[in-house]
Amino acid sequence: MGKEEKEKPVVGIDLGGTKILAGVVDGRGKILGQAKRATKPEGGVETVVERMAKTVREAVKGAGLDAGDIAAVCSCAPGTIDAERGIVQFAPNLQNWENVPLARLLSEALKLPAFIENDVNLGTLGEYVLGAGQGMSSLVGIFVGTGIGGGLILDGELWSGWRGSAGEVGHTVVLAEGPVCGCGSRGCVEALASRTAIERDIWAGIKAGRASIIPEIIQRNGRQRLTSSALAEAYAQGDPLVREVIGRAQFYLGVLVGNLINIIDPQMVVIGGGVTEALGDAYLDPIRPVAYQYCINKRGARDVAIVPARLGDHAALLGAAVYARRRLAG
Repeated sequence: MGKEEKEKPVVGIDLGGTKILAGVVDGRGKILGQAKRATKPEGGVETVVERMAKTVREAVKGAGLDAGDIAAVCSCAPGTIDAERGIVQFAPNLQNWENVPLARLLSEALKLPAFIENDVNLGTLGEYVLGAGQGMSSLVGIFVGTGIGGGLILDGELWSGWRGSAGEVGHTVVLAEGPVCGCGSRGCVEALASRTAIERDIWAGIKAGRASIIPEIIQRNGRQRLTSSALAEAYAQGDPLVREVIGRAQFYLGVLVGNLINIIDPQMVVIGGGVTEALGDAYLDPIRPVAYQYCINKRGARDVAIVPARLGDHAALLGAAVYARRRLAG
C-alpha cells in the first residue's frame, strides 16, 4: 500500500440482523461521517448488499468525500466467517445465510477493495487498537448481549484459529448439565449469563410468584421486551429478584474469565455489550473477585486488568476500519 493509500480514509461497516451502521474512518481512528439503516435480511442477500452499499455511500457523502477518496471497505458479520476468502459461511441472524461471498459482492457494488470478519472479533480488535486495550499486547474481549461472544488478541494480532472459530467464549461450559444453550449444548456461559438468560430467569421468577418491579418498568416504558436499561433501573433500585438473577450471571462470567486467564494468561480482559454498558461498574465489580479466585497462578493474578469496553456501539465499526488498513498493508 502506497503512502497515498495509507492516508486515505476507509469505511467500516457493522452489519447485524436488524441494522447496518457504516462509518468513514481516518488514519487516526476518527469517524468522519456515518449512516445507518435497517438490514431487512428477509429480502435476501442481494437486497442486504444493496442496502449496505447505499449506507456506505451516504456515510461517504456525509463525510464530504467521494468514492475515489476511500481506500477500502470492511464489514463485520454475525456468524461463522472465512475471512481470507471473504465468505460468510453461516449467519443465522441474517436469515440463515450460507456460503455468501460477501467481500466479493461488496467490492463489486462499491468498486473498492472489500474485507469481512466476525463481528465480535472486530469489536475486540477495535477495543485493542482504539479503546480500552491500547498499549496491551494480549487481551480477551467478551461481549454480553443477546448472546455472549468473544475475541482474542495474541502478541498484537487478532487470533482466529485454524478454522476461523477461535474466541467462541460464550460456548465455554461452566455448569455441566446446566440449561440448554441455543447451540444445543448444556451449561454454556451464554445459557447462564447472556441478557437472554437473565430475561428468561427473571420472567420465570415472576411467573413463580416472586415480587419484582420489572413489569411496572416495562409497562411504563411502553416496551414488550426486557431491555438492558430496564434491568439497570431495577438493579439500581435493589429489586431482589433482578439482583439475584444478575448476581448469578456475574458469578458464571467470573468463572469464565478465570478460566480464560488460566488458559491464555492475557494482560487484559475487556467486557462490553449492552448489559455492561447499562450497569457500568456495578456489573463488573462482582465479576473480578470470582475471576481472580479461579486463577491457578495467584501471584500477580490481580495484575490482569478486567475492564469495561470503551467504544460502545462503534467498537465493531472501528475494528473493521483497523482490519481494513491491516489487510491493505499486507
